[in-house]
Amino acid sequence: MGDRSLSFDPAAVQRVLIYRLGSLGDTVVALPALHVVERAFPQAERRLLTNLPVHAKAPAAWAILQDSGLVQGTMSYPVGTRNPLELAKLMWEIRRFRPQVLVYLTQPRGESALARDVRFFRACGIRQFVGVPEGDLGQCRYDAASGLWEQEAARFLRCVQPLGDADVNDLRNWDLRLTEKELARARAALAPLGGAPFVACGPGTKMQANDWGQENWRALLGRVSEQMRDRALVLVGAKDDFATSEFAGAAWSGTTLNLCGELTPRETAAVLRKAELFLGPDSGPKHLAASQGVPCALVFGARDRRGIWFPPGKGHVVVRHEVDCAGCGLTTCIEQKKKCIASVTVEEMLAAAMDAWQEGRGEDFSRVGRE
Repeated sequence: MGDRSLSFDPAAVQRVLIYRLGSLGDTVVALPALHVVERAFPQAERRLLTNLPVHAKAPAAWAILQDSGLVQGTMSYPVGTRNPLELAKLMWEIRRFRPQVLVYLTQPRGESALARDVRFFRACGIRQFVGVPEGDLGQCRYDAASGLWEQEAARFLRCVQPLGDADVNDLRNWDLRLTEKELARARAALAPLGGAPFVACGPGTKMQANDWGQENWRALLGRVSEQMRDRALVLVGAKDDFATSEFAGAAWSGTTLNLCGELTPRETAAVLRKAELFLGPDSGPKHLAASQGVPCALVFGARDRRGIWFPPGKGHVVVRHEVDCAGCGLTTCIEQKKKCIASVTVEEMLAAAMDAWQEGRGEDFSRVGRE
């Protein structure tokens, strides 16, 4: 398992199981690796083993990957279960599929959990593994020159490197392969704008630690609209984000269109690809916007290492403050009152928005990032 060279012929593989947990953002950051897997096993049936969403704002992975051709189906993984009947049912389903190769694309959860996963999949009859995050594959690398940690998407590419190489900043490797039906649905959703250029914003997030606050978003959008008077505003997110987005968008001086809950994730991506600029926190819509090549101005907390969840491509500006408790990994921050993200000002985000809008796709991602 520790040998990263292939001990099998990919051309002979007929069935591949890809193990990837998570929802919207977690699925999008795996896109480059999934493209590599597809190129390595073009004739194989590829299925995704993933969890069902546990939050109203967290769409299932299939909602992002369906019709992309990157996978042909999914299996449900009951996260955290120790129920022997559920595990036996999953094992039976995997054995019935008879995968010859497992591609491991899930974040490391410790050596004991990793060993348990490998034992389970071997018991399911799988003998060939790619991407098991042992050694340096289990950690994002640090680049002292830029002060950034390796993107999680780039770490995944290192994990699947035996299958082929890919550039994490080449947006062709982030292609969702949106269908004509999805593009038409986006055109219909944007029809009320009459073709006007627009800014997109997704202020909602399922994670309390990443929530900048609706008052801040309202103030920011009011300021941005003063600078972009002839632009409309399109708000995106889950149905549960509608009220927050409506409140934030009320300060926009021009036309606003609240599409929260109206579109699938893929239809949302089709809408976002038409935007001149995206504004938001570290959340699912940010991942979709960046995958479509839209310049983003983003507010980040410091719960993770700087750079791991930064967007790919060019033209992005991230506002993030270092604090003494950075890297806490908390999803809910009570004791410190979210002092990292709460310290980001509307003025800083306004400057970031104007920079991202003006620089657009001409700005090299390796240069962006604010402290």
